[in-house]
Amino acid sequence: MAKFSHSKLILFFLPLLISLRTAVAAPAGRRHPLDPLSRDEIELVRSLVINSIRNLSTTNITFQYVALADPNKQSVLSWLSNPKTPPPPRRATAIVRYNSSTHEILIDLDQKAIISDRVYSGPAYSVFTLSELLDAVALPQSHPLFVAAMKKRRLKVEDVICACYSVGWFGEKMKQRRMVKLQCYYSNGSVNLYMRPVEGVTVTVDLDQMKIIGFRDRYEAPMPKADGTEYRPSMLKPPFLPPLNGVKMVQPEGPSFKVNGHLISWSNWELHVGFDKRAGPIISLASIYDLEKQKRRQVMYKGFISELFVPYMDLTEEWYYRTFFDAGEYGLGQYAASLEPLRDCPENAVFMDTYIAAGDGRPMKMANTFCIFERHAGDIMWRHTERAIPNRIIRETRAEVSLVVRMVATVANYDYVLDWEFKQSGSIIATVGLTGLLAVKASKYTHRDQIMEEVYGTLISENTIGVNHDHFFTYYLDLDVDGGTNSFVKSNFRTVRPPNPDNPRRSYWTVVSETAKTEADARIKFGRQEAELVVVNPNRRTRMGNPVGYRLIPKSTAGPLMSVDDYPQIRAAFTNYNVWVTPYNSSEKWASGLYTDQSRGNDTLATWTLRNREIENKDIVMWYTLGVHHAPCQEDFPLMPTLSTGFELRPTNFFESNPVLKVTPPRPLNRSVCAH
Repeated sequence: MAKFSHSKLILFFLPLLISLRTAVAAPAGRRHPLDPLSRDEIELVRSLVINSIRNLSTTNITFQYVALADPNKQSVLSWLSNPKTPPPPRRATAIVRYNSSTHEILIDLDQKAIISDRVYSGPAYSVFTLSELLDAVALPQSHPLFVAAMKKRRLKVEDVICACYSVGWFGEKMKQRRMVKLQCYYSNGSVNLYMRPVEGVTVTVDLDQMKIIGFRDRYEAPMPKADGTEYRPSMLKPPFLPPLNGVKMVQPEGPSFKVNGHLISWSNWELHVGFDKRAGPIISLASIYDLEKQKRRQVMYKGFISELFVPYMDLTEEWYYRTFFDAGEYGLGQYAASLEPLRDCPENAVFMDTYIAAGDGRPMKMANTFCIFERHAGDIMWRHTERAIPNRIIRETRAEVSLVVRMVATVANYDYVLDWEFKQSGSIIATVGLTGLLAVKASKYTHRDQIMEEVYGTLISENTIGVNHDHFFTYYLDLDVDGGTNSFVKSNFRTVRPPNPDNPRRSYWTVVSETAKTEADARIKFGRQEAELVVVNPNRRTRMGNPVGYRLIPKSTAGPLMSVDDYPQIRAAFTNYNVWVTPYNSSEKWASGLYTDQSRGNDTLATWTLRNREIENKDIVMWYTLGVHHAPCQEDFPLMPTLSTGFELRPTNFFESNPVLKVTPPRPLNRSVCAH
């Protein structure tokens, strides 16, 4: 979604630049092959690219996307299994725009040289940069027609703040300019400016030329009042809920996990935490130690959010194009919030900084991008009370403790809390929490009974419509269950009649499993049939003969409700199914395509799978889209309580028996520490 500001809003970006806690130190010596680019590496990329451009003094350069180029997967695994094996070459990829052309540049970081420079000639564009969006939203302040429109509405132009919105694609044949549309908000009287939209005014900006190329003042709507929109504690008025007693998380011996650069080890888990301007957190090389087999076993090579599609359902001129791709157009990592100790993360959290390349190519520090902590939530890992044995009561219980890696992306009005949680039982749980502010539309209505037309949402306050919309998170899940060659199995639950008519029961259910042979076999829409979806390793079996596996347990089964011929849905056809499975291909990483801004849907997960490749007993990738249909309600005003959803990857016949039967409870604290 869009980002807003003019010069006075630079304060919004200060959390990106100021560190609240020292970052975890990188390991000495050569960097891990999957580590994100360091400050020095980003500087090197910038230097090499700039030095390669002729007529530099007259050229405006924008570094749209700079990231680690994925090393060869087999080379990484070989290096991990044998430290004497040479590590894969460390390379970076840069998508750079200058002279109205988009260049894909591959850089060898070890040799400090450009390997290739290819000009992309397609109709779409790469990720927006913060700097160009800041420049764009400053333009209306000096535009005569815009100033006149604000004066007509009796608004102070210096208190009007605009946001940049991607324009999408709606069937245009010719390639469009690289542009955004600006919608504006009124900050006078409240910092909750998204609740005070200046309706009816649209400004179009050419980002390459950085100038206004279109202005439209179509109609006026009443400005929603500022009263009741505040959310800062110091600005709220009584009554308040009574405060709860404080809770202190104490670990006198420090956390149970260890962080070495971007590698984390905790209990029976080891994993690597990476970072990307587009995807945000990337979890790699997740493996678990099997206590019975006395060895470490692979689970997931890589997992991340490939795309986040957020289409709004208002069809009016000012709203119809608001169909955002928050990863591919705006960059989830680019909008990582600086996490605040004791508020965003508990007292026992450890924080980690990262770097991205700013629009000018210089490294920009992202302070407190991640927090890592052990969650002691009072949950039960397992328990049982046995009373059947005469004269005895047997009671055993174990407390659940898990490891959490967290990032928060604040993309304009929405805040997304992104958690990866690892349990000693072997489960991996991905959770997304949606909070922040609604996108609302100013309206003449003050009561529901007045509404006799389609308003595309809910009246949540006077003159304020909360517009209906969706959130579709598409996860890339490269599971390597006990090795790289896996299969996808659908275990269908079917109701069966007893073969013996004399049986007092009339029915039972059984499980009928089928292994997907091609990509078409593995496309799943939830709600059509009860089934378990399992990624198995057909070459590894338990002592009982079951193939080892991990199953997907979704918490969301929502799918798109737009028609398949609607232009935004053509671009987001990767959401047409909840689950896809593809053979591993290093170039197939972004579900919406490498270039998403103004894309036309011809380079997406949905088009890749039309080849219907074989996926049985192959290195495969599972893609899962979890969706949320959001029909706003009054409880979402003026700020939304967090709504959470997600999924679990749970071991299924992976272990010979319960892997946490012999879990050791946390050591008790002595009373003096507790009293303190």
